[in-house]
Formats: sequence, C-alpha cells, structure tokens
Amino acid sequence: MAGFSTATDEHLIRSNLWSAQLKEVLEDELFAQRYVDMITDFPDGTTLNIPSIGQQSVYNYTENDAIQYTAMDTGNFTFTITDYKASATYITEQMKQDSFYMSRLTASFVPKQARAIAKSMEADVLNKFQDGQTASNPNLINGGDHRFVGNGTNEVMSVKDFAIAKYSLEKANVPLDNLIAIVDPSVEYELQTATNLVNISNNPKWEGIVRDGISTGMNFSMNVYGFDVWVSQNLPTGLNETITGNNSGGAKTTAAGVANYFFSASSDILPMVGALRQPPRVDSEFNKDLQREEFVTTARWGHKLFRPENLVTILTDTDQVS
Repeated sequence: MAGFSTATDEHLIRSNLWSAQLKEVLEDELFAQRYVDMITDFPDGTTLNIPSIGQQSVYNYTENDAIQYTAMDTGNFTFTITDYKASATYITEQMKQDSFYMSRLTASFVPKQARAIAKSMEADVLNKFQDGQTASNPNLINGGDHRFVGNGTNEVMSVKDFAIAKYSLEKANVPLDNLIAIVDPSVEYELQTATNLVNISNNPKWEGIVRDGISTGMNFSMNVYGFDVWVSQNLPTGLNETITGNNSGGAKTTAAGVANYFFSASSDILPMVGALRQPPRVDSEFNKDLQREEFVTTARWGHKLFRPENLVTILTDTDQVS
C-alpha cells in the first residue's frame, strides 16, 4: 500500500519554515527629556529671546559723599528651533497580499517611527549639554572647573571626580538638591571594578555595590557623593581634548572620549531649555502611482544649554573596559 515519505513526496514539505514570532531589537531606555525645561510661551517663529539680569553691586560708603548708582548687569539668551526630523517607510500592495507578517509589520510602523524620533531627541539633548561649553577649556565659574578629564588611570572616571563635580557646582551657587549624574556604561564598569571598591570591607554601602552591582535597570542603586547616577548609551563620543584644570588636576588628554554630565535636576534650575514647535505627527496615504502605503512621522524642536553654572562635564576614555 502506497504511503507518504519525505523521499517520494518532497513537494509537500516546505523547505524553509518561518516562525510566527518576529524578533524585536532590544532598545535602550530614554530619559534625558525629563531634565529639559520646556518653553511653552513660544507661539510662533523660530527664535526666542530671553532677557537675564545679574546681581546688584555694593561698595563702601563715606558719610556726606554722594551715593553712587550702578545699573545691574543684563543679558540676552537667544534660543532657536534647530531640528526638523522625519522617519518614513512604506509597504507595497504586493507585499500586503503575499506577506504572512503583513498585519504585524504595518502595526509596527508608527511605534517604530515614534521611537526613532524620540531617540533622535534624546541624542540631541545630550549633545546640546556639552555644545554649550567651550571645548578643551575648564570653563571656570567662580574658580570651579566645569569641564575636565577624568582623574582615574588612563583617563577613566574616579570616585574623586564626583567630589570635584560637587565642589564646582557648589562654587557656582547651585543648590545641591536632586543631584544627577549621567554616565557612559564604561564609567559604571570602572566604578564597579575599582580596587578601592572591590577590596573595601566593613562598609555596608560599598559592600552592597560589590554584591549586587551598582545599577538596577537604568538607575544606580547607590548614591555616590550625593549624585544619583544614570547610565546612557547616547552620550556624545569621539571627543579629543586636552584640558588643564584649575582644581581638577593638571593637563590631561582624552582620545575619543565620552562626555559624562553632573548637575542639579531641581525643576527651577534645570540646565537645559527646549521647545517642541511640532510634536511628532503621523501622516499616511496610499500612493497610487507606486502602489504602496506610505507612513511618515515628522517633528520639530530645539534644545540649548541655559544654565552653564549648573553643568559639569567630565570626559573619560571608553577603551579601558577589559
């Protein structure tokens, strides 16, 4: 009696099997927008001027002398909408008809485009932090370094750098509330493997770091010298600078370094301002000439460093992870 076998009925067997599951690419957490003071009174145009006033001076007065009147220092902060981004894709009619994954593909277009726009905004915020400073310069404010190279061996981050950052913020009259550090994963690695942490004893906090690791998700589980530390893979990289610090050590050079940020995240003194001229907007239509459905997401925004006194940037090398 005749039967079925792979030898005689190969035409009944699919030579390639495809899973019903689609593999999603792992994505990093985005959080930089929470540290931006978003401007809402920006109704039109692309440029906004924000006036600023300084402090009043004081002098020694002598009886019967005429009073000396002095004007307060004033300034003007100019903010501009700079970025216009788009993310777009399409699916052809033939692909709709033939693809087993068609419905899941089209359902993913808008979320994926929104994610791409959000990641671009994240990178823009983190780049504009250091763009507001002068490269290869300590950016002194009241004698405190606001840009310097890490003091660890081979220009990595040291625990001492957290203390220097706090000192510089304090010298600039920044309230030491809600202190935040955003660092590269290589910095997290360096702190977790630093000899003075690994070999520490009789210190429950540091022993907890060695036992459990320094981070849980994106947030450090421990507080370092008052800073809650977050890890980001979107910090500016490829920075080549030599900086001679005032109170952060002598001349040090970083090659292809990364910028790590230290600041206060108190809502009234956030270091960055931003404006969203056009929130992410989705447009879709059927292109009859090309016989395909097209999806486009666009957005316009701008970001700029507003309070340079509330930012310390520490440049560190990333090639010491081994």
